[in-house]
Amino acid sequence: MKRLLLGLIGAGIQRSLAPALHEEEGRHHGLQVHYQLVDLDAAGVGVEVLPELVRAAHAIGFAGFNVTYPCKQLIIPLLDCLSDEARAIGAVNTVVRDANRLVGHNTDGSGWSWGFRRALPHADLERVVLLGAGGAGSACGDAVLRLGAQELVIVDKDRARACALAARLNEHLPGDRARASTELASAIAGASGLIHATPTGMAGAPGMPLPEDLLRAAMWVSEVVYVPLETPLLKAARRAGCAIVDGGHMNVGQAVDAFKLFTGEDADASRMENHFRRMV
Repeated sequence: MKRLLLGLIGAGIQRSLAPALHEEEGRHHGLQVHYQLVDLDAAGVGVEVLPELVRAAHAIGFAGFNVTYPCKQLIIPLLDCLSDEARAIGAVNTVVRDANRLVGHNTDGSGWSWGFRRALPHADLERVVLLGAGGAGSACGDAVLRLGAQELVIVDKDRARACALAARLNEHLPGDRARASTELASAIAGASGLIHATPTGMAGAPGMPLPEDLLRAAMWVSEVVYVPLETPLLKAARRAGCAIVDGGHMNVGQAVDAFKLFTGEDADASRMENHFRRMV
C-alpha cells in the first residue's frame, strides 16, 4: 500500500476535519494517508515561522499540504511556482511537491463553486457582496464572478486590500464588475447575496461579522466558516428567512480537488460529503 504524508498549516485548526476526509478517501483508493495538523496557535507561534515550516515540510518528505488562515497569501513568496488559478486569485490553499519544487494551487474557488451550485443552483447573482478580501475571499470573489455575478462589491476592514482585490479581479476577468466599498450597510441594502469570508464566527473567533438587521429574506447568504457548521451568521440568516449555504459545502469541494492534486486520483465527491456530514 502506497503511503502519503500530507498536512495542513494554519492557526486554530485543531477541529479541522481535513485529516479524516483525506485519510478515509485515501483508504478507498488503496492509499495509506497520514494527514498532519500544523497549528500555529497550538504551538504558540505566529506566521513568522512559516518559512521554517515550508522548509521542514520539504525536507521531511510531505507529498503536499493544505494552507489556511492566516497563511494563504503569505506563503506565496516561499513557493517555487504557482498554478494559473492561484496566480489569478492571489492566494494558495494547496501545495504539491513536484520533484524538488513546491507548487502552489488554489482549490478554494472551485470548491466554493461546487458547493454553491449544489446548494443554490438558481441563486440570483445580480449584485453580490463579498465580506472579506483575504485568501478565502479572493477565491470566492473570483469564483462568483466566473459563475456570472453581474456586480461584486468587496468590503474589508483594510480598504487597500479590498481595492487591490477588485483591481486584480477586473484585470483578469471581463466586464469590470468588481469594486471596493467601505459602506457595508448600503452595499447589502441592494444585494441579492452575501458571501462571508472572514474568520468571524469560527470556534476561536466567535461573534457576528455584521449587524443582524442588515439581513433580508430576499438575499442568500454563503458562509465559508465550517467549525462550527451553524455559525451565528447562519443562525441569524435563517431567522431573517434567507436561503443559506453553510461552509461545509466549500470545505468538501476544495478537499475533493486537493485530493486529486495530492494523489492523482479522482475523489468520490458524494462519499466525501456524506463522510463530512456524518462527522459534523
